[in-house]
Amino acid sequence: MRKSPILLALAMFAVAGSSQAQRPEYDGEAPIAYLVDMSSGAVLFARNAERRIPPASMAKMMTAHVVFDLLDEGEITLDQECTVRPDTWRQWSGPSAGSTMFLSPGEQVSIENLLYGVVTVSGNDASVVLAECISGTESAFAALMNRKAEELGLENSNFGNSTGWPDEGESYVSARDLARIAIATIRRYPEYYSQFYGRREFTWGETMGGEPITQPNRNPLIGNVNGADGLKTGHTQEAGYGFTGSAVQDGRRLVMVVAGLDSYNQRIGESTRFMEWGFNAWQSRQLVASGGRVGTARIQGGSAREVGLVAPRNLAITVPAGLISERQAKIVYQGPVRAPIAEGQHIADLVVETPGMPAQRLPLVAEEAVGERGFFGRAWAGLLSLLGLG
Repeated sequence: MRKSPILLALAMFAVAGSSQAQRPEYDGEAPIAYLVDMSSGAVLFARNAERRIPPASMAKMMTAHVVFDLLDEGEITLDQECTVRPDTWRQWSGPSAGSTMFLSPGEQVSIENLLYGVVTVSGNDASVVLAECISGTESAFAALMNRKAEELGLENSNFGNSTGWPDEGESYVSARDLARIAIATIRRYPEYYSQFYGRREFTWGETMGGEPITQPNRNPLIGNVNGADGLKTGHTQEAGYGFTGSAVQDGRRLVMVVAGLDSYNQRIGESTRFMEWGFNAWQSRQLVASGGRVGTARIQGGSAREVGLVAPRNLAITVPAGLISERQAKIVYQGPVRAPIAEGQHIADLVVETPGMPAQRLPLVAEEAVGERGFFGRAWAGLLSLLGLG
């Protein structure tokens, strides 16, 4: 039998004032734009967010995400060295090969430095050397990228290579999917994110005169928006200028995507304006502190009949700046929830509704583990059910 959603009215938060939210408007220039508040999951702006577009170098976010995952699993290490194959060097050197880390043929480079080359200076050579070192061939690494895309629930993405280089349409993404990659990277691998995405410059290679080559991070938010620390720019002739970015202010993190812009300078201006609008036109309202108990969920076949539901992190909603209105929250889950349940398992959501705004859905997790009911417990429960007392 299919389980039905359980709705539990939690609380009514009400204060005097207008009950109709005035959603802030944004008149940006980007034909494709998407902005989400990670603190609440609220989508603040979306324009053509599901349209399939060429990823350009923003595909390298997935390259880095796959490498972070392999590092986290212990499959590879940061100090592991990779060899630059002469054929790879020939393909990805020179002005026609796009962004470069300035690797040399036969050079031994650590995975750590290759990641800096991918993330900070968007080196196509670094991306391909990394892919070949890990998977043998770039196409085999692209298969890892696509498996990860499926795991992350990306609905409009496919990767044919590790660089985002044009490949006759085999590689494509959407703005929403790019944001999902960014959010997953920030949440799952905060230490790697902090180490690799916030760097302002990277030095590798030498000029013909033997001088070290230092390249700046192309992130248009760094130096323009407080708290900016990621992620990736992208540009090809077919894709135009794009950027997936993130910044955090007062504990509130936003993730944005713009794509299809006409120039480098337009990307800087639009990215900065879009992110500043997100922070200034919207505000965060905390509802539950991390670990706070919100309610309970009924358990089926468990050693306990119910389990507490707690916040896995600080839970907040996002509303227009200055808004004073009433909002209603309710717990929603498919139930009763079947045992066994692990402590910290996501089993319910807190759905918050504000008049005039889309509902915001926040995760709730099990306060403690609940094992399966033993044989005698199951028999007793069956008897109570037959007697109409269960």
